Amino acid sequence: MTDDKDVLRDVWFGRIPTCFTLCQDEITEREAEPYYLLLPRVSYLTLVTDKVKKHFQKVMRQEDISEIWFEYEGIPLKWHYPIGLLFDLLASSSPLPWNITVHFKSFPEKDLLHCPSKDVIEAHFMSCMKEADALKHKSQVINEMQKKDHKQLWMGLQNDNN
Repeated sequence: MTDDKDVLRDVWFGRIPTCFTLCQDEITEREAEPYYLLLPRVSYLTLVTDKVKKHFQKVMRQEDISEIWFEYEGIPLKWHYPIGLLFDLLASSSPLPWNITVHFKSFPEKDLLHCPSKDVIEAHFMSCMKEADALKHKSQVINEMQKKDHKQLWMGLQNDNN
């Protein structure tokens, strides 16, 4: 039987090999090369959007770039779900790398929430941490942490520094 620590380590340090490709319908100046990343399971897609955006902006006209969003096999990926959860729900039985399509146009208003800033992601993450702590430890862990500890927890996630 697997030890709980092994499972926790695999989840916390787990990575998903991912291939980002620009949607075929997006107008580009020249062919867009795919972009490969190892995504941390316990992070959010919005924390890698800057890297992905920077890669694809090289082949796009500035006027064609608006809010970036991602989809997998026609399903828009919700930014407020952890990467590992999205992968497990949608692609765990698919071969790797996980192929995600990148869009800069036609934001699916009915399916996705806008994410105006990293502050929104941080607030969502801390809210989820507080909720999980309330369910598991009756809010003892998060409430005993100082503000600097909350910030350090967030910075560790944001910088992929587990």
